[in-house]
Amino acid sequence: MKSRYVFLLLWTFWGLPLLAQQVPDLEFDPKIEHPAYPKGKGPVILVDEAHHNFHKISTRYAAFANVLAKDGYRVEPNKETFSKQALKRAKILVIANAVHASDTSDWILPNPSAFTPSEIEQVVKWVQEGGSLFLIADHMPMPGATEDLAKNFGFTFYNGFATDTTAGLFPGSKKELDVFTKKAGTLAEHPVNQGIDQVATFTGQAFQIPPQAVSLLAFDDKYKILLPDTAWRFSQSTKRIPIRGFSQGAVLTYGKGRVAVFGEAAMFTAQRKGKDKIPFGLNSTEAPQNLPFLLHVVQWLDQKEPSTK
Repeated sequence: MKSRYVFLLLWTFWGLPLLAQQVPDLEFDPKIEHPAYPKGKGPVILVDEAHHNFHKISTRYAAFANVLAKDGYRVEPNKETFSKQALKRAKILVIANAVHASDTSDWILPNPSAFTPSEIEQVVKWVQEGGSLFLIADHMPMPGATEDLAKNFGFTFYNGFATDTTAGLFPGSKKELDVFTKKAGTLAEHPVNQGIDQVATFTGQAFQIPPQAVSLLAFDDKYKILLPDTAWRFSQSTKRIPIRGFSQGAVLTYGKGRVAVFGEAAMFTAQRKGKDKIPFGLNSTEAPQNLPFLLHVVQWLDQKEPSTK
């Protein structure tokens, strides 16, 4: 009984400070030798900031926005509820870690939808007519806040933490890093992955995909998803589900548009974490191919052949 209490106490107080210690790495400034477009001449990419998003282009997604601007895209924040008018100027809509107003501080079940039914209807119709959605929903509570939107495209989210059970019982118990590789068969053959041998993620969720989608990042039998009642609070009794074959990144053609869904957000930006300011994301030495992977995902959503130069 004592050991269970110690585990619960340790992981209750380990996880929450870590989130507060994630800060943007504003010094991350990669070179893109062959941009998809001349500077400022590409299509508009809207990054949602209207739904209490944990990642915004002025903060934790600054590096994400910088990379895409260097690739020639016009990256702008979205400050409005989703409507035909709000979406009409965008080629790609990015939603990264949206949450409901009730989840801006305490991440405890239940986690309501971040979007109204009307907003979801507008986004689905916009994609059907040719828009592209880049949907990113990290670990709990983000899947709960985004599952209604994902469900309309056939994806089933799991509101928890995808965990390598060979690295310890809880997320982060050894290393907050999961690597998907072609050698291991966890990184799919697909145009997005052309020229890429590995992609790293930094904890997140797992989801199931519709038959017409392609899973780019697939979990093997080492992984389970932990489903706590409160984010980052785990014990021996926390519910867990095997997730072999589940996805952490997938793409889908939907009507005239396209959808890319990912269950982890840090992989697409550059942050530093903890008191030692450890690189976390695109700036990590353990994620050397995440930058071209991001560019390929966005070019695929743009219906532009991903560059392998």
